[in-house]
Amino acid sequence: MTTDLAERRLRTVRDHMALEVTHDWDAVIATFEHPRYEMATGAVFDGEASVRGYFAASRTPFPDQGNEIIAIAHDGDTVLVEFWLTGTHLGPLRTPRGVVEPTGRSFRVRMAATFEFPPGGDRIVCERPFFDPGSVARALGLG
Repeated sequence: MTTDLAERRLRTVRDHMALEVTHDWDAVIATFEHPRYEMATGAVFDGEASVRGYFAASRTPFPDQGNEIIAIAHDGDTVLVEFWLTGTHLGPLRTPRGVVEPTGRSFRVRMAATFEFPPGGDRIVCERPFFDPGSVARALGLG
């Protein structure tokens, strides 16, 4: 693999994460060869419509959701990222136990994600975030 391909992949991931913060969903979708998220909870969002639904559902309770990259590395067809996920509970949060009305509380939790690329390609085929699903609830004083 060339250094140029590795650098393009790293740039794609940095751009992808920055565009998620600004809610430029068309540009986020454009960073994918095929939009797909596989969550630590087992949920899979496959295809553009499903991924856009995930964006809407996850940003409703946390419209200021952001990320701060701690470390980023390239290995084979994967980019690995460690980051802080941040946000403020400003909208209704749907949980298995019902809807939690906005608390106004903020969270900052450490996460990691892999971004998979096709051989020779520089557009994402799958993002896999890894996190403790209860960490946000605990940070908000809900769990």
